[in-house]
Amino acid sequence: MLSKQLDDTANFYTELFGWSVDANNPMNYRQIDTGTKEGIQGGIWPAPPEATSFVQLFIEVDDVAKYVGEATRLGARVFIPPTPLPEGKAMAVMLDPQGMSFGVCRRKK
Repeated sequence: MLSKQLDDTANFYTELFGWSVDANNPMNYRQIDTGTKEGIQGGIWPAPPEATSFVQLFIEVDDVAKYVGEATRLGARVFIPPTPLPEGKAMAVMLDPQGMSFGVCRRKK
């Protein structure tokens, strides 16, 4: 992720998904630990003044609608509402409070 508001972005994802974020590194970016060995661990990097915030990540969750509700409570806007997908999955895409897009999809059972 790139964001001009590192702490606000880190706080949003920490509160929404229970991730831990650590800025204790030489480059001062926010390292993300999702608490699982699956998927991609990542980070939030400072965006230069000429860049926009961007990312397109999908986070697997047990209940898409629940996380859409929680994300909107925390200030996200729904871009694509919860939508059924083939094979029984579902997904939604939102914009976080800083305008960065992210998606949630139902975890495989």
